[in-house]
Amino acid sequence: MPDAERSAFVALTHSATLRRLLYEALAALSLDPTDSYRRAYAGVPLASPLLDAREDHDNAPRFWQAIADISGDADIGLHLAEAMQPRPMDVVGYLLLAARDLRQGLQAFVRYQHILSGGFVARLEEGDDQVRLVIDLNYRGFGSLRQQMECLALLLYKMLAAACPVALPLWGVEFRHPAPRHLHEHRRLLGVTPSFGQTHDALILPRAALSRPLRSANARLFEVLGEEAQRQLDELVENQLLVRVRYWLELNLGLVSCDLRHCAAALGLSYSALQRALSEQGSSFRALHDEVRRLKALRLLEQGKAVREVARACGFAELSPFYRAFRRWQGGTPRGRG
Repeated sequence: MPDAERSAFVALTHSATLRRLLYEALAALSLDPTDSYRRAYAGVPLASPLLDAREDHDNAPRFWQAIADISGDADIGLHLAEAMQPRPMDVVGYLLLAARDLRQGLQAFVRYQHILSGGFVARLEEGDDQVRLVIDLNYRGFGSLRQQMECLALLLYKMLAAACPVALPLWGVEFRHPAPRHLHEHRRLLGVTPSFGQTHDALILPRAALSRPLRSANARLFEVLGEEAQRQLDELVENQLLVRVRYWLELNLGLVSCDLRHCAAALGLSYSALQRALSEQGSSFRALHDEVRRLKALRLLEQGKAVREVARACGFAELSPFYRAFRRWQGGTPRGRG
């Protein structure tokens, strides 16, 4: 595939904040942080977790898939979060602390989530008496990562609880990954028995808690921090909407129905809002869908995959529409195995 086509997809990034906390937690658990990361990344270069550094989002699964075996601890994600001392280390964390109440803090977390990670699909869902904070993190070629999500859920709850002047009840936790064999550590550290195999990863809190004033609320500071967060978000070209839509399509092409409505829901937007935003950027969902299909087909054919397999992976139920699309894209017939 030509270099120009390879570069059509820009890698998502995440901040180095969590890795800095992980280094501290690994050391607290008597696990050498440098050696743990070296073994997990198996020779893949990894820069130091500097304060303003951005890292390749799709590299993260290397650590989270390996750390249970490296540590010999089946519940290492929970134990890492237990060892972490929740404190603000970026503008989003400081915004949460300066917010008027928990609702404003969580709304800021959702609004500026991509400063933390381009793979976040976080949103706040308010019901009559409870609220669900969805904290999905998505990666190319991986489902939800158990150790990462269990670590993130406990860490985020600890941060929210620390910001509240009174106890913050946790009503429930939902995880997309399957239930592990033993749940005693989940119950001990979360105080509830999580639900597994769910559609989303989420924390469930009482809705009444959202209106409680936070311990360090500061309206003027919140305004200043909001301006800085918006500036940082605007600078993240790699995490902007067109890239995130392409990324969602890459994740889901050939697996689920890849239409605008499903994509909008996954990104926490309404159908019309996503359609309008793409139009304002001179694009459309159909054009992006077609682009991702074309590049994926070329990549798989270059790898020697069978034409029927390529068509299926690109979301075509039959070969004939795939052949028509390929002729439109490339002016010829796809060449693959068998």
